[in-house]
Amino acid sequence: MPDETALDRLNLAEAAEAERELLACCASRRWADELLARRPYPDLARLRGVSETVIGELSWDDILQALAAHPRIGERAAGAGREAAWSRAEQAGAGAATIETQEDLVVGNVAYEERFGYVFLICATGLSAEAMLFALRERLGNDPDSEREVVRVELNKIVDLRLGKAFGS
Repeated sequence: MPDETALDRLNLAEAAEAERELLACCASRRWADELLARRPYPDLARLRGVSETVIGELSWDDILQALAAHPRIGERAAGAGREAAWSRAEQAGAGAATIETQEDLVVGNVAYEERFGYVFLICATGLSAEAMLFALRERLGNDPDSEREVVRVELNKIVDLRLGKAFGS
């Protein structure tokens, strides 16, 4: 057999081990359980497609469970785990911000959490701190239902990137 890939290992792993791997990509247990139940995956594209479908079907409580694993924009994720390292890399643009922009992100995060009741989520990969701050301020004007849909889209982008990191060739 050719070299075993990370996707092969996911397909063949015991449920508990596979769940740990998946939860590093998205902290929603329902999402992970659904992806586990649909194994095996012939390729990364199929895994990503199933993930997108499942994220679209998650209840809001499931989404909140996923959000709980994400630090605020501009805050450095703690820990040595893979998920924390990914988060730090994804938010690299926030680290280069001016002190004023960092302070504005803190104020914006608080306003967002007061308005919506959960952490501001954005797929920060490749974005500057200023772009993240602009999006945060813009999204503060969303109504709660519209914002929930934006959050679902942003979560899907983040999970898709992480699936590629974890299970890509």
